Amino acid sequence: MKSAVETLNPTRVRLTVEVPFEELKPSLDAAYKKINQQVQVPGFRKGKVPARVIDQRFGRGAVLEEAVNDALPKLYQSAVEEGELNVLGQPEVDITELKDNELLAFTAEVDVRPEIEMPDYSGIEVTVDAVGVTDEDVDQAVEQLRERFASTSPVERAAAEGDVVKLDLEARVDGEVLPDGVAEGIDYTIGSGELLEGIDDAVTGLEAGGSATFTSTLKGGSAAGQEAEVTVNVESVSARELPELDDDFAQLASQFDTMSELRDDSRKRLEQNKKYEQATEAQQKVLDELIGLVEVPVPEKLLADEINTRKHNLVNHQLGQMGMDLPTYLQLQDKSEEEFDAELREQAVKGIKTQFVLDELVSKEKLNVSQEELTEHLMRRAQSSGMSPDQFAQAIVEGGQVPMLVGEVARGKALALVVEAVTVKDSNGEVVELEDDEEETAGAGDAESAGQAAEASADADAGPEPAGDADAKAGDKGDA
Repeated sequence: MKSAVETLNPTRVRLTVEVPFEELKPSLDAAYKKINQQVQVPGFRKGKVPARVIDQRFGRGAVLEEAVNDALPKLYQSAVEEGELNVLGQPEVDITELKDNELLAFTAEVDVRPEIEMPDYSGIEVTVDAVGVTDEDVDQAVEQLRERFASTSPVERAAAEGDVVKLDLEARVDGEVLPDGVAEGIDYTIGSGELLEGIDDAVTGLEAGGSATFTSTLKGGSAAGQEAEVTVNVESVSARELPELDDDFAQLASQFDTMSELRDDSRKRLEQNKKYEQATEAQQKVLDELIGLVEVPVPEKLLADEINTRKHNLVNHQLGQMGMDLPTYLQLQDKSEEEFDAELREQAVKGIKTQFVLDELVSKEKLNVSQEELTEHLMRRAQSSGMSPDQFAQAIVEGGQVPMLVGEVARGKALALVVEAVTVKDSNGEVVELEDDEEETAGAGDAESAGQAAEASADADAGPEPAGDADAKAGDKGDA
C-alpha cells in the first residue's frame, strides 16, 4: 500500500491511498465466505458455493463492494498511522479507482488536531476577589440555618408576609384552562418569590377560604412566556415561628454546645467556600489569558458538530424538561436567534480551543492520571449527576467514555499546573497562594466543562463509513 498526505489547511488533510489488489485477498476471501452464508444456490450446499458461481449468479461487483467494506477501515487506519496523523472525527472517503485484479485507490479528507506552539505563560498575572467574611455574612448563614428549623402553626387571620399558605392554583390562557395549569395543595411562603410574579400581592390579606385572580407571565410549562389569568384559593394560613438564637438552638441544629461555637464554625465554612470560589475565579481567568496567548485554529466540521450538540442539549434536554421551546426561551431571555447563535458559536469555539490547549499541555508535560485521581473525579461526576458511583461508573464503561473521563482529569491537572506557575493577586493587591486541593478541584471542574468539545466529537479517530454499508463503522474510537 502506498499513501500520501496533503495538507489542505492547518486543521484538515487529504490522504491519497493506492492498494495493490493482492493486498485485498483476505477481504475478498471474507466477502465470498460471508455471501456464501447468506445465499442458497440449487445444487450446492449452503456455504459450499464456489466463487465462480457466486460471480455468475450475483455479480463480481457485489463481491468487490463487500470486500472494500471490509478492507477500507483497516487501510484507512494504516494510512493514518503511516502519516502519523492525529485525526478528529469521521473522514470523507471517495473511492477514485477500483480495477478488478489490479488496483484500489481512494482519498480520505479528515480533520486533524492542529499543531500548537505553547508560549511562556509564567508572565500571566490575574486579579481575583479577596477572601473576606463579615459579621453580616455569618449572620445571614446562621439565619438560613434558623429558617430550616422554623415551625408552623395554623392561624385564623389574614395572611401576611412570612406566613405559609396552602394554595390551589388554576391558570387560564385566552379563557381556557391549561392542561398543566392546575395545581393543588401547594405550600408557599409569602415573600419568598418562589412562585408566580404577582402571587404575593394576590394572597396577602386573604384568610383561609379566600380567593383572588391575578395576571402573570408563565415561566414554564406548555404556555411558557405567555400571560395567564391565575386564580388562587387559600386553603389555610400558618404562621412561621423561628427558634431563639441561643445555646439550645446551637445544640439542636449542630454538634456544638454554644452559639459562639456555631458562629465560629459558620465563619470557617464561609471562608472555605470563598477560597474555593476564589480558586475557581483564578483558574478561569488564567485559562482565558492562556488561550489569548495561543494561536489555535478550529476545524470547521468539529465546530459545527459542537454547536449542534450544544443546541440539541439545550432544546431537547434542558428546555424540553421545562416544557419550553427555543422561541419561548429566546423571548424570555430577550434575545434574537442571531444573538443566540452567535453566543453559542463563541462558547463552542472557546470550548474547543480550551481542550486543544490543555491537551497540548498534558502531552508536553507528560501528565498521567492515576487510578485514585480517576476514582475521585468519577465520584464528583456521579454526585453532580445525581447517580450513585456504581451506576455512574457502569454507564461510563458501557458507553465507552472512560478515555473521556481520563481526559477531563488530565486537563484539570494541566490547568492546575499553569495556575501554579502564574501570579494571582487579590483585589487588595496581595499575592494569593492557592492550596493544591483548591487548584486541582477547580481545575478538574473546568476540565469537565472544557471537555464538552470532546463529547461533541466522540467519534474522533474513528474510521470511514465503508462503501455501500452506511451502518458499518470502521476503526476504533479514540480521544478527541
